Amino acid sequence: MSKASATGPSTATVALIGNPNTGKSTLFSALAGIHQKVGNYPGVTVEKKVGQTQVDGRRLTLIDLPGTYSLAPRSPDEMVAVDVLTGSREDQPAPHVVLCIVDATNLERNLYLVSQVLEMGLPTVLALNMIDLARSRGLTIDADKLASRLGLPVVEVQANKKQGLEKLKQTINSVLDQERPEQPSLFPPAFVEEVDALSTAMARSSGPGVPRYLVERLLLDTSGYLQEHMLLNDRESDLPAQVLGARDRLKQAGTPVPAIEAMVRYGWVSRVLEGVISRPETRPVTLSDRLDRVLTHRVWGTLIFGLLMVIMFQAMFSWSQIPSEWIDQGVSAVGSRVGSLLAEGPLRDLLVVGVIGGVGAVLVFLPQILFLFLFIAILEDCGYMARAAYLMDRLMVKLGLSGKSFIPLLSSFACAIPGVMATRVIENRRDRLTTMLIAPLMSCSARLPVYTLLIAAFIPARRFAGGLVNLQAVTMFAMYMVGIVTAAFVAWLLKRTLLKGGTPPFVMELPAYKWPSPSIVLQRMFSQGMGFVRRAGTMILAVSVLVWAAAYYPREQTAQVRAWVAEKVRVEKALASAPEDEASRDRLSEIEARIEGEHQRNSYLGQAGRWIEPAVRPLGWDWRIGSAAIASFPAREVVVATLGVLFEAGDEPENLGETSSFHSALQRATWPDTGKPLFNVPVALSLMVFFALCAQCAATLAVIRRETNSYRWPIFTFAYMTTLAYVGALIVYQVGMRIGS
Repeated sequence: MSKASATGPSTATVALIGNPNTGKSTLFSALAGIHQKVGNYPGVTVEKKVGQTQVDGRRLTLIDLPGTYSLAPRSPDEMVAVDVLTGSREDQPAPHVVLCIVDATNLERNLYLVSQVLEMGLPTVLALNMIDLARSRGLTIDADKLASRLGLPVVEVQANKKQGLEKLKQTINSVLDQERPEQPSLFPPAFVEEVDALSTAMARSSGPGVPRYLVERLLLDTSGYLQEHMLLNDRESDLPAQVLGARDRLKQAGTPVPAIEAMVRYGWVSRVLEGVISRPETRPVTLSDRLDRVLTHRVWGTLIFGLLMVIMFQAMFSWSQIPSEWIDQGVSAVGSRVGSLLAEGPLRDLLVVGVIGGVGAVLVFLPQILFLFLFIAILEDCGYMARAAYLMDRLMVKLGLSGKSFIPLLSSFACAIPGVMATRVIENRRDRLTTMLIAPLMSCSARLPVYTLLIAAFIPARRFAGGLVNLQAVTMFAMYMVGIVTAAFVAWLLKRTLLKGGTPPFVMELPAYKWPSPSIVLQRMFSQGMGFVRRAGTMILAVSVLVWAAAYYPREQTAQVRAWVAEKVRVEKALASAPEDEASRDRLSEIEARIEGEHQRNSYLGQAGRWIEPAVRPLGWDWRIGSAAIASFPAREVVVATLGVLFEAGDEPENLGETSSFHSALQRATWPDTGKPLFNVPVALSLMVFFALCAQCAATLAVIRRETNSYRWPIFTFAYMTTLAYVGALIVYQVGMRIGS
């Protein structure tokens, strides 16, 4: 493997690697600041985070590798980390420096991974993070002695407080100008000889391009994952047989694989740490210990978790009200201004109703989404999320899953896509698949605009419990609980039918509590919020324009339309002679609404909506709501933009104070045949329950397809979720109407 030159490159790549909960991503964000971007590695659904920083005129490109306990690849995340470090990816050359982040309170566990990194021969720097927590527990770490034992620089840092970062960057910079001495193998000679022989055989078969580290891992990996990844299962290849033969010889020599790896690595860790760490005679009781007695308690911990969720939903609804009104008023003002500058016709209608009304209807809910991301980021950064997973393990076991399923499901409240991808940490295939199939039932941020719109328009803002609890916030909480309870039922059913199997044990390392870093929390919140804005500016805009076109054309002049147009001309003449006639003004507005309603009814979207209206009428929906449900398949949040187009929410010039123009448009909507209000509380609840349970997200289904490598499971997900959504909406509407009557 190539090493840095004596002078070092003018630009360099630094790969950050570490165990989960070591503060790796926090350190990455602290080093990169706003100069970072998130994407996916080509060919896999593994997240790629890249950032930039500078030191002494040299630009450093930072790569945040997936958190892992070992470089023994058994999942796509771990395989990506190994491929990047060995320079095996065509899209990413090998890094110039590896930055290993370790938790100062748990060096014994963390140095196992460091031992594997050192074998790759790359210049390496060790960041000793959470040093303040180690000191609070009475631990004294001799960083100089540790650096001497490891043969690499060790820098003490506190990533969440941005302490030690400048020294860390200077150390990375200096390492680039040095050569990394060759690391002697930790394994016994018999193992090294077998690796040498296998390397020679692979060079003859596949060429000399296979890194020695991968050959070593191939010998140690008895799961077959690496062998399959390296495409060595060809029937004509004799390499698999050679690997098996090498393992048999090692077993006979008293060096069995893979057990030998844990023995030699933990033995090395023990020798490295001898005399490096001083511990108190009795372990002090820390603040984390005292907090865990309450927060992980079977009763009190569960009650506090539930209270935190209620507070989160209450804050999302209450605190976001004023900024949402500002955005709504801004959208209405822009729509009115654009409408006043253009003559009546398709172009004005497209811009005001399709573009401004459609996209603006979704952007109004950005404050709620930002508050959701804010709360999740705070809970993650302070260390509470791992406790929540521990608490939920008891419930998960009853469903046939373990606490490992909780984190992917919790991630799905922001977006189901990373939630589905996060299931890769679950080793058991049946549990991983079950978690993947129920993750879309968690109410993601795309559902939030639907809930917020309908709750604000049709659920009374009543308060009870001394004014502390808002009925609207309770309704929001109930919508989230609909998805959670349904997911629990589906998981229980799947684990007893299609995916029957035992429940694996749950082992999880609880990180120490710490004050969340405001900059890190805000950075995560705005990063995810901008992702929502980008969707609004691209996909939602495109769908809004398509929906507008489908709702506007073919613009046929039916006999009914011609009759209303003739009456409109007569009323306009009357208004010309008597401009102050309020009755004529009201009549003109009514006629224009009837003309537009008839055009929409006969449009392409209207025809599709009327075709499915018999199926959705039992839910309390008319063809317009049915059309919005059809149009929202690419993404759930599109339903809001579609309703904005169909009900002309973007063409409201007046300022309605606390009631937005969108709410007013929905409240005025009526059934064409009876003139009765279209929306009421049962209809609003029916629509919310449908979108709480439906699979209206093509991107999520595509990720399930990629993760399972099968079309069977995304089709199954769409079918069962759509069925649940329809049945749930039907029950809610029918029961609600009977209670109301």
